[in-house]
Order: sequence, then C-alpha cells, then structure tokens
Amino acid sequence: MNNIRVMIADDYEIIREGIKRVLDFEDNIKVIAEAVDGKDVINQVTLLKPDVLLLDMSMPGKDGIEILKYIKEHAIKVKVIMLTIERGADIINAAIENGADGYVVKESTTAEIVEAINTVFAGNKYLDKSLMNLMWQKYKKEEATVFDELSDRELEILYYVSKGNSNKEIADLLYLSEKTVKNNLTRIFKKLDVKDRVHAAVLAVQNHIEKHYKGD
Repeated sequence: MNNIRVMIADDYEIIREGIKRVLDFEDNIKVIAEAVDGKDVINQVTLLKPDVLLLDMSMPGKDGIEILKYIKEHAIKVKVIMLTIERGADIINAAIENGADGYVVKESTTAEIVEAINTVFAGNKYLDKSLMNLMWQKYKKEEATVFDELSDRELEILYYVSKGNSNKEIADLLYLSEKTVKNNLTRIFKKLDVKDRVHAAVLAVQNHIEKHYKGD
C-alpha cells in the first residue's frame, strides 16, 4: 500500500507535533513536511507536492483561504483539509466554496483526523461530524421564505390574490364563505406585515409564490 504523503501547516508547534504523533501510528500515512506561515506553505506545497495538506485557517502572512485560493488558481494537485478552531457557518462555507476538500476542527478525535485524510485522498469530501448540524441549520435558514408563517389555506388564498381574484371568486374556487376568505386575508396581512391586498399580491409575485403553491 502506498503511503499518503501529508504536510501539516500550523504556526503552533504543539499542534503540529500532536498531529504528527497521531499520524505516525498510521501505516498508510507519512508526514513529509511541516510549515509555519503562509509563504512557507506555498513554497513547500509547490516543491514537495504532498497528497494531502492539513492547513490551519489562521496562518501568519497568508490566511488559510488565501492559501487555498492560490493552490486552486495554480492547479496544484493536493487535497486540502482545513484544520481550525473556527466553527462559524460562513467561514466553513467560504472554505468549501474555495475548493477545500475537508474541514476538521482542532479538537477532533484522532480517528476523525485519520478518517478525513483517508476520505479526501480517496477523492471524496469530508466535513467534521460536529459541524454537520451547524451546516444543516445554515441551509435550513437560507431556505426560509416570507411564506413560512402562512398556513396551507392562507398560502392558497394568497396565491389566488396574486392572480387577481376577488374575495368572492376565491370563496367560490375554494368552497369557502367570503367571510372566511376575509378573515384569512386579515391574518395574512398581519403575518406578511403589509397593509392591503395589493401589497400582499406584489410581495407574493416578487417571492415567486407559484413555487410554493402547487394547487393551481
């Protein structure tokens, strides 16, 4: 079995040594270099071409994202795992968008760091398990819409308002009384923070209500 050639980039010696000791126990992983700042990382990656780079997000000189961009722009063939204490969803997303192959927090278990290296070396992406819930929360939040607080019935009525139907027409279409339609509209206006049906209709059209209501 060929060794996975790994480079560790972190400005703290205690971090580098701790990771190196962990990896020395793995038969298929060999640490071939260490780097302490951004310039050092770029020079050694270019010269040694490791298989996997464990890259601290906060390197002196050039930070992890800048180094990552350089590696991708110059098509250097190395798998990059961001190694960091940062747990912010925006930071994680920036790393992923700029081509990181993995993202591991520094307090990760030994098994997780080894798993990350093997995973990205095999051509797959890796996200620290402790961060999965955080990312799901981010994407769930991004998927939120102005219609989230509306009930199915309210969404249905708003859809017909956006199509230009009157209260009576909506009542006939949905087999409701006009009073029920009016009561629903009052709640809709309050939830959407609009003052009348015109503003509600404009908001509905601008936010593509047709994608959220499939009943027509």
